[in-house]
Amino acid sequence: MIRVLLVDDQHLVRSGIAGLLGLTHDIEIVGEAASGEEAMALVAARDPDVMLLDVRMPVMSGIDVLTRLSMEGRLPATILLTTFDDDEALLSGIRAGARGFLLKDISLERLADDIRHVAAGGTAIRPSITERVLSGVRQTVSDFDCLDPPCQLTVRETEILRLLASGLNNREVALALGTAEGTVKNQVSSILSKLGVRDRVRAVLRGIELGWI
Repeated sequence: MIRVLLVDDQHLVRSGIAGLLGLTHDIEIVGEAASGEEAMALVAARDPDVMLLDVRMPVMSGIDVLTRLSMEGRLPATILLTTFDDDEALLSGIRAGARGFLLKDISLERLADDIRHVAAGGTAIRPSITERVLSGVRQTVSDFDCLDPPCQLTVRETEILRLLASGLNNREVALALGTAEGTVKNQVSSILSKLGVRDRVRAVLRGIELGWI
């Protein structure tokens, strides 16, 4: 089972999402939080595989929660949920460590699939917002640590980086390239090392900034 922590300050939203995910066979809600403070405590208490996190909450926003958990080294794979198509929140969330960004009007099937993607190490940033994300990243300066200049990627590593940018996990990349999942895992590790970043989301952002994607 994929253990999910649901964080939203609106009870109706939490109940609706929890009810929908309860219809799946492999996803379990292990906790619900109505505030950023509750989310911080439940991450420690429940150790979720994935956190569904509302962007806009009073007192402590979703971005604040991401930043604090990331700094403390205990951030689970996190998908930001919002009712707004907000480019600034998306970019801030990714830089803070989010692995996905979805609108709350997403279908159950897509939400469940994206939770599975993120739990397996992938990302969940939908192609419909990719161009705006690319534009936003190109116009800003990265604020995360990386090697400068980075080592050049091989042709295959660049191909894998582009597939990661589309939200595929290692297994799906392996299927797309007709190779073994273990080989892809090793190549992803090489990509992270060459770019001097700690996760695949930052690798994608770095690749965009360098014009390699």
